[in-house]
Amino acid sequence: MKALHFGAGNIGRGFIGKLLADAGISLTFADVNQVVLDALNARHSYQVHVVGEQKQIDTVTGVDAVSSIGDDVVKLIASVDLVTTAVGPQILERIAPAIAKGLVLRKTQGNDTPLNIIACENMVRGTTQLKGHVFNALGGEDKAWVESHIGFVDSAVDRIVPPSEATNDPLEVTVETFSEWIVDKTQFVGELPAIKGMELTDNLMAFVERKLFTLNTGHAITAYLGQMAGHQTIRDAILDPAIRAVVKGAMEESGAVLIKRYGFDAEKHAAYIQKILGRFENPYLKDDVERVGRQPLRKLSAGDRLIKPLLGTLEYGLPHPNLVKGIAAAMHYHSEQDPQAQELAKLLAEKGPRAALADVSGLDANSDVANDIVAAFNA
Repeated sequence: MKALHFGAGNIGRGFIGKLLADAGISLTFADVNQVVLDALNARHSYQVHVVGEQKQIDTVTGVDAVSSIGDDVVKLIASVDLVTTAVGPQILERIAPAIAKGLVLRKTQGNDTPLNIIACENMVRGTTQLKGHVFNALGGEDKAWVESHIGFVDSAVDRIVPPSEATNDPLEVTVETFSEWIVDKTQFVGELPAIKGMELTDNLMAFVERKLFTLNTGHAITAYLGQMAGHQTIRDAILDPAIRAVVKGAMEESGAVLIKRYGFDAEKHAAYIQKILGRFENPYLKDDVERVGRQPLRKLSAGDRLIKPLLGTLEYGLPHPNLVKGIAAAMHYHSEQDPQAQELAKLLAEKGPRAALADVSGLDANSDVANDIVAAFNA
């Protein structure tokens, strides 16, 4: 099997790319970072530091790379068996035209072999969104062919991959031991792949929301409360008893939604929450609160990790005081390196917290929950 993976950054190399290469799949990375591309093509390997209770160094071998802009990546899409991405939600629209060109070339060349595309992004139904961008770049006849020959497979991914410490090696990457890649088996075309580390399910949204409402919710709130308290890393923040209480409480509140919605076992979900708290404490992962908190506008949107579980508590009439505290903390997030943080600060200065919250989250500005969030923001 041959695979093309868009995104040769830390997540691409340390998670999905590693998993595919470890499975014996012939793997090519596509990226715009020429330094990384040159290093991959010169060495065809790189090291992954897996850190946790048992540290180990794995070497990924047999890989190469192409630029994600240009003819080479289009030609590859016409011939490979699998396309994956780890580029970030905002970049999916940028890579869609190249994917569309590759699919048209695949059709022109008469390659009817099934191809599956999986966006492995930190978002809900990312592949479905990528499909929309790809179809915007296709004509009518091409859309019909793609619909019958190409699978757009949604997935849920979970692995903490912090920025690597400064080294002379542009390919070296550090990851935690835990990883989870769950894909929607109902969306594949052709035979289902047997790839170690890929878990197939016919109920993807349950796992998507479990991860979004637990790992992502807890991670973000830890970052936002941590920054407000003057902590630099996620580990320092989660070891602060006051922050830990709110984070754990928020995950329990969002977990109550999951238990209602999907019938999750309450004891097993409580154990899942404890496992995630332990992951945040990992002393080998030096993850900065400012980095984890980036893109607050996206994280405060209606379908993301803070507002979506809150809406679930409203739907089922469940308590949500810790989620409210986390959302208020997110509104305080600041970063000179993050354009969204700058935009949020401008919104707050121009409109005030109530109107800014309504604009970003879609919440009714005059609702009881908005009143609670504004009160927590001003506290």
